[in-house]
Amino acid sequence: MGTQNTQDSNEQAHAGGTGRRALLGAAVLGAGGVLGLSGTAAAAAEARHGGDGLRSLPVPTVIGHRGASGYRPEHTFGSYQLALDLGADIIEAGDLVPTRDGHLVCRHEPEIGGTTDVAAHPEFAGRRTTKVLDGVPTTGWFTEDFTLAELKRLRAVERIPANRPHNTLYDGRWGIPTFEEVLKWQDEQTRKRGKQVWIYPETKHPTYFRKLGLGLEERVAKLLHKHGKDRKNSPVVLQSFEPTGIQRLNKLVDNPLVVLLSTAGSRPWDFVETGDPRTVADLITRAGLREIAGYAQGIGPTLDLVIPKDAAGNLTRPTTLVRDAHAVGLVLHPYTMRNENPFLPADFRKGSDADAYGDSFGAFRTYFATGIDGVFTDNPDTGVLARADFVNG
Repeated sequence: MGTQNTQDSNEQAHAGGTGRRALLGAAVLGAGGVLGLSGTAAAAAEARHGGDGLRSLPVPTVIGHRGASGYRPEHTFGSYQLALDLGADIIEAGDLVPTRDGHLVCRHEPEIGGTTDVAAHPEFAGRRTTKVLDGVPTTGWFTEDFTLAELKRLRAVERIPANRPHNTLYDGRWGIPTFEEVLKWQDEQTRKRGKQVWIYPETKHPTYFRKLGLGLEERVAKLLHKHGKDRKNSPVVLQSFEPTGIQRLNKLVDNPLVVLLSTAGSRPWDFVETGDPRTVADLITRAGLREIAGYAQGIGPTLDLVIPKDAAGNLTRPTTLVRDAHAVGLVLHPYTMRNENPFLPADFRKGSDADAYGDSFGAFRTYFATGIDGVFTDNPDTGVLARADFVNG
């Protein structure tokens, strides 16, 4: 997730300390998210999660962002596997983009120059090109110009080596997974671990691909149906930055659905294409949230929509987004918590090294105190420990 703007990199928050302990209860003790909750807290949690499978997840939910991408090259089985080992409740296994022959693969973006070794393959040098992706000229290699067989010749590499030099140790170890491989892996891991493994794929740039004749939603729905994972309680949550893409999915599958929200002044690209003048700021009004609640179960806002930053990059006061979204029954899973200094609010940084860790525990605590239902994080182990700290006071 998270290329709708550069917001993907910088988000965190500020509030108090004991806000949700009653609601959290025994959530971190195991698989039953609302187990151990009592009275009105349990009722509120159940009502908020609608009766779909989301209610079985611990709250706040720790979501492994592209796996455990703080430690391994993102969107690889190495990253997904490690995220499970580190305690993530759900894995963002799949930013879904299509190949030329219509298969869905897991890459952060259709442009793969920064996440694979494609530049080292002389046979693909002629595929390098410039395209306009959601209004932005982008140069590189694109999945839609490769067959699946060709992509399978590539190996994954670390996307931000300047911040994560240690992850480059694993460059070339894993290839590019398909969505169908992820669905099979999910079943395999569920059997091995004796507990349901959840995944949280995102459809990337749906309007862009639909115009190329490579519609994502139908392909996602077909695979989910094939594997019996297209139901209300199926352990697959679907997300997208394009509301119309989520509305399309709502007609094709019964899975929990989440609308991703970038910066307040931005417009979803499907809105740009159709001339809808609304911005994200319009979508997070009470009226906008009520509309989203008509076809989705949650929102995935940038953390800056939960707690804005000032000009110096320090956190300010929380907005009313959590309260307003909960009032219409929506779950909030903001993005993205990362341990390294450049990605933390200024008031949680330590030193100035780009790959040094700041006070991410303090940032997690601050965001959890706003009442969010979960958070995407590149460091699931940090998130799990931070949740335990928050619950236990």
